[in-house]
Amino acid sequence: MMTAVIVEDENFASKRLATLIEELAPEIKITGQITSVENGRQWFDHNPKPDLIFLDIQLNDGYGFDILDILDDHPPVIFTTAYNEYAIRGFKYNGLDYLLKPIDKNDLRNALNKYRKSKVTTDTIFDDQKLEKIKNLFTKEFKKRFMIKVGNQFNTFSVDDIAYFKSNEGLIFLHSYTGQQYPIEYSIDQLEDILDPIHFFRINRKYMISVKSVVEIHSYFNSRLLIKLTPQDDDKIIVSRERTSNFKKWLDL
Repeated sequence: MMTAVIVEDENFASKRLATLIEELAPEIKITGQITSVENGRQWFDHNPKPDLIFLDIQLNDGYGFDILDILDDHPPVIFTTAYNEYAIRGFKYNGLDYLLKPIDKNDLRNALNKYRKSKVTTDTIFDDQKLEKIKNLFTKEFKKRFMIKVGNQFNTFSVDDIAYFKSNEGLIFLHSYTGQQYPIEYSIDQLEDILDPIHFFRINRKYMISVKSVVEIHSYFNSRLLIKLTPQDDDKIIVSRERTSNFKKWLDL
């Protein structure tokens, strides 16, 4: 029986990951679920090291890297995070894989298979060639403009001019900062894949918003957030509960 710990400050995400691991790798026993850097320090002081660590990078009181730094040597790590800008640093910490949230079941399956097959040890040499390979893996060109048909003409919108995208009665509408709105031939799921996650964030099933469009944020019941966007929308815009924590990190709150 192999052992693993999950380092994750979102209870929902931690439970979901544990459930997926139990389904995909019943031979792995989760021996700990760590919620913070301080909690991690205490856990590793009083428990044997696991065979594998599932590590969220951004925690409420620091970075998952801070936990690894306190260990003389640490087991292989599968990173789980909402952002890809830490990928290079992650692999320097003996990272087996780097999974972006929300965790895709097939991606996790591949990462677990990689772990099963790996002979990775903490004295693995991280050479320039491997670093360059990882850079290429996580280099992605995101969409910079949208072409919109208006009557018989086509208008081009730079993503810098787009405040948010909204799903309405089966259609997705682009909303510009000047108050214009046009239907586009993309789904919210597709937009989440083609837009730069540094600048755009999906807050719920209906909205994909630009960081520049957020003008007010208020606490809302059930651990959710109520936000106001510019240009203002008639709907009550609420960040879903499961996305609230990552939304705060996205805004660097």
